[in-house]
Amino acid sequence: MKLSLLVIGRTTDRHIQALIDDYSSRLSHYVPFGLEVIPELKSTRALSAEQQKTAEAELLRKQLQPGDHIVLLDEHGSERRSMDFAGWLQKRMAAGAKRIVFIVGGPYGFDPTIHALAAEEISLSQMTFSHQLIRVLFVEQLYRAFTILRGEPYHHE
Repeated sequence: MKLSLLVIGRTTDRHIQALIDDYSSRLSHYVPFGLEVIPELKSTRALSAEQQKTAEAELLRKQLQPGDHIVLLDEHGSERRSMDFAGWLQKRMAAGAKRIVFIVGGPYGFDPTIHALAAEEISLSQMTFSHQLIRVLFVEQLYRAFTILRGEPYHHE
């Protein structure tokens, strides 16, 4: 089982990248994890929001493999407490998918074709966060989920 976080555009803030690297390193002690970066589209000013979502969808689909369990990180998805997310993750891993792929969309969200490929959609909050910041928040939650599953003292409840 491998976990992947698929994002559009590199992380430009070195402080945020340092946090992502830290939590990714911690997470790798529990499960193979990869952060896959799709380069940002060029000349987006000439594209409508729908055209941009369509172009991003094409790039996202190229990174997906048959048998992937695709989960969109989307503001309209279901919210879970950290304990519930840990249980959800354990069930998905036990279900036997070769890879669980979490996807952070571009600035306008996801094209309908990507929504159609997704098995599920998860929201991290009703608040809006930058696409850069959501990466570190989500990798931390993945790490937290594994510490919960292993009964380690990172999470307090």
